Amino acid sequence: MARTLRVSDSIEIAVNPSTAYEQVSDPTKMGRWSPENLGATVRDEERAAFVGMVFDGRNKRGAFRWTTRCEVIAADPGERFAFRVRAIGARRPRLRAPIATWEYRFESTPVGTRVTETWIDDRSWPDFAAGIFDRIATRGQTFADFQRGNIRRTLDNLKKALETPADGHDRR
Repeated sequence: MARTLRVSDSIEIAVNPSTAYEQVSDPTKMGRWSPENLGATVRDEERAAFVGMVFDGRNKRGAFRWTTRCEVIAADPGERFAFRVRAIGARRPRLRAPIATWEYRFESTPVGTRVTETWIDDRSWPDFAAGIFDRIATRGQTFADFQRGNIRRTLDNLKKALETPADGHDRR
């Protein structure tokens, strides 16, 4: 059976698209809402996302920890942010290979913004090898099913964070 290579989910958040984009496109903030990501170190001095920006993401799943090297492939303020995971390693991303693409789209709605998060499996592995690895790495699931749950948790956490103003001011 062929594996699922793409998983998406959406949520409506009561903030404008620019605010949602600004938060999501800063990889150093992703650890605030992702169930696996612990944050990132941007390798470039500029903080605003741009195509070609490189960052290293720190991640964990249970006792396992790893670092990924990512490159931004889309940075359209208020509309789309995407990056490719192109290397992975325990402490430093040493193994270079296509791993995944993550994309976030922002659509204006009457409530605020519909944020859609998409995970794309970029691994060129045979399906049987990916299936075995996935079930070990996720304790019995396919990566598509595992990421479906991660995306839902990330979007729920993002909504809660963005709709709960820290300073008492409305963010719309």
